Amino acid sequence: MAKLWGARFDKKSDPLADQFTFSISYDSRLAKYDVVGSIAHAQMLEKQGIIPKADAAKIIAGLKKILLQIESGKFKFDPKAEDIHTDIQNRLKLIVGKPADKLHTARSRNDQVVLDMKLYCRDEITQLMTAIVQLQGSILGFANKNKDVIIPAYTHLQAAQVVLLAHHMLAYIEMLERDKTRAVDCAKRTDFMPLGSCALSGTSLKTDRAYVARLLGFSQVAANSMDAVSDRDFIVELISVCAMISTHLSRMAEDLILWATKEFDLIDIDSSFCTGSSIMPHKKNPDVLELVRGSSARMVGNLTQIHVLLKGLPLTYNRDLQLDKPALFDSVDTTKNMLLVLAKIFASLKVNKDNAAKRVLDESFFTVDVMDYLVKKGVASRDAHDILGVMVKECLDRGKSLSSLSLAELKQFSPKLDLDVKKLFNPEMSVKIKSSLGSTNPNLVAQQLKQWGKKLDA
Repeated sequence: MAKLWGARFDKKSDPLADQFTFSISYDSRLAKYDVVGSIAHAQMLEKQGIIPKADAAKIIAGLKKILLQIESGKFKFDPKAEDIHTDIQNRLKLIVGKPADKLHTARSRNDQVVLDMKLYCRDEITQLMTAIVQLQGSILGFANKNKDVIIPAYTHLQAAQVVLLAHHMLAYIEMLERDKTRAVDCAKRTDFMPLGSCALSGTSLKTDRAYVARLLGFSQVAANSMDAVSDRDFIVELISVCAMISTHLSRMAEDLILWATKEFDLIDIDSSFCTGSSIMPHKKNPDVLELVRGSSARMVGNLTQIHVLLKGLPLTYNRDLQLDKPALFDSVDTTKNMLLVLAKIFASLKVNKDNAAKRVLDESFFTVDVMDYLVKKGVASRDAHDILGVMVKECLDRGKSLSSLSLAELKQFSPKLDLDVKKLFNPEMSVKIKSSLGSTNPNLVAQQLKQWGKKLDA
């Protein structure tokens, strides 16, 4: 298999060196982008009169034939090719002969590979955003089906207050929306066309880089040839986006894993997303969610890997940069899979409503509501907190309910307390009296559900 650089050397490379340096095993997934970029490059070379029209026509026809083979799955990658660029170049020469040697005019593999990666990232960002919207829609559907359900909410994994289950789900949707905006921002910084920078200094040939950018749908041309061939910021950003998404998905998975335990017993995960035990016949394990949680660690690891890979590299191109691809491909593939599987899990998730109703009867959930009651009667917040602290110590910690206190007993804690405070000791009232923007108030949550429905439909 001919190499693109072989003429300089008087002996063949060691087979072990080939095995160690070849990237065709993973960069073959860039084949489509390599061909698309090459077609645009050939069109520019013809337009500028750098290569004859007849040769350009043959090159473009040959590349289009290769593209059809790639898209139909009929293209057979050569494992002996150094990389995908070499494989396609050699295949093109078999198809069109000598004119293929003119395709590499006014470009280098250095700018070629960055172009391929940017085209790939651009497509994958779009797919990630689509998968995010799909998961948001699935969560929204689950929230709408259970919009009257009230559940315990936690801080420090200790029972804190009660909220609508739909309010909790809206928190997930907001997290994912921020992820989507990060992907949009990443796309903006990916939108710089690098081809034509050549090895690092540009070319003396009269190229038209802006024309290539238009053909490939880039809004801008990379301004500095040295930066263009060494820039991997867009890859770091996309891996970072994936790491952030996966961190959010891991937190969602952890909630669902806890809620599915017998101790919480708030939800039932569909059996198609669970596994059993090889020794305990009764087990129904949330393995899919556990693997979502576990896979997120690898995404964070990929982000660390790409940062460490880049941090010591001098300008411009270094072969180390070849190793940006496995981390990127893994991050993108895994994150998309996690988004899609969670969308299916939420679509089939069931709530144990009877148990949820039992879990929110603990009167400790309503102490903040009583504090607010006192504040409305002129008691300082700090004093109200102390009053409730004494009440909890005297009553709840000793197994006596707050709602059982007589008027005289209430007055012992504060003269501001009256029997009407007892109406606060129920979950429906607790969520209803919340009024601040973004709170768990049913009317506000209903508005949010409606707004998100319109936004996701759009």
